[in-house]
Amino acid sequence: MGSPVVATYSIAACDLEEGQWGVATQSKFLSVGSVVPWAEPGVGAIATQAYANPRYGPQGLDLLREGLRAEEVVERLTTADDGRDHRQLGVVDGQGRSASYTGAECLDWAGGRTGECYAAQGNILVSAETVDAIAETFEAGSGPLAERLMDCLDAAQAAGGDRRGQQSAALLVVEKDAGYAGLSDVVVELRVEDHERPLEELRRLYGLHQAIFGKTPERLWLDVDDELAAELRDRLARLGYEGELGDAFFTWSASENLEERVDGVGRIDPVVLEQLRRQT
Repeated sequence: MGSPVVATYSIAACDLEEGQWGVATQSKFLSVGSVVPWAEPGVGAIATQAYANPRYGPQGLDLLREGLRAEEVVERLTTADDGRDHRQLGVVDGQGRSASYTGAECLDWAGGRTGECYAAQGNILVSAETVDAIAETFEAGSGPLAERLMDCLDAAQAAGGDRRGQQSAALLVVEKDAGYAGLSDVVVELRVEDHERPLEELRRLYGLHQAIFGKTPERLWLDVDDELAAELRDRLARLGYEGELGDAFFTWSASENLEERVDGVGRIDPVVLEQLRRQT
């Protein structure tokens, strides 16, 4: 085998109630996010690793679209692959059924666990406790899928993680029309390509992502009364944004990449207000 080993732990999972599918992964491998995670809303999520076969991603999603169950997809992909003994694969389908495959020649410790709505797997790990920690954390978790997946990675690392250390990490979550401007299915896609503490960096990037693209429930938005409108005008003017309040506010928010959190100037997302106050 001539390819580098994607020595990795990962979880492919879904939240059927929210209509989200995703993959999170960490590895002693440069840019693990360019190889391991694949997902499509309503179809499924796939993680391909070890002596990874990246074709498992698009080919597996094609099979899931045809209606094959997760176990059938794993069987179809690996049976057709002469390198299957060196592969590792996790699949969650559109109904939350899951399957995990570890080839006989994958480097120890290697294996996986599955349950409702998740498939966890890893290779070249300190022990089975790493994958066990992923599974147990997901089963006990709640809240947004992206955060649950990151919790799984943190638990895996705390349990031993990749025997060779850390280098890169990735998080991918998809939902139909839930991405940027409602024109994308990608809720969040973050990659840490090369870092001494990739999971910490992934959390930092996620915090930045949420500040810009996160959704504050509208019931928590603030009405812009006369007093708050005056404050907005003053703070915007200090930053050089003058003129009609609505235009100045939108121009500033767009310059800060916060336009997804703005809907006119009659009400304001408290995250946006806090950002303006911090700047002034």
